[in-house]
Amino acid sequence: MTGLDKLVVPAPEQAIGAVLDAIAFNELGLVPAVAQQHDTGEVLMLAWMNRESVAQTLMTGRVCYWSRSRQALWRKGDTSGHTQHLVDFIVDCDGDTILLKVDQKGPACHTGRRSCFFRAPRGGTLREILPKPVAI
Repeated sequence: MTGLDKLVVPAPEQAIGAVLDAIAFNELGLVPAVAQQHDTGEVLMLAWMNRESVAQTLMTGRVCYWSRSRQALWRKGDTSGHTQHLVDFIVDCDGDTILLKVDQKGPACHTGRRSCFFRAPRGGTLREILPKPVAI
């Protein structure tokens, strides 16, 4: 069985309600969501979700976030074409963080890198450890 064999199918409304009730959204109505490539374990990005973006993600299987800067729903890939399809949706022990196992198409980061996590302390400074791909 491959990871895609267990791809999350759109959930019925009553199941979505139970999931929403189990999530501890913060005072702004948001919860952090870590996106991880389902088959490699690579951590791709961290974003925020609200009740509506969680419901949209579970209903459609396409990952949807809440953009704090735009104050609007943001379906990953609508403008870039770099979509995230939900493989698994996992809530942590306290209900205050979500792990999204996804099938990422293209780069996850707006910089063009596969992951948003591409800098680390090296030699006394913060350095890029994941180069930006060269456009062909």
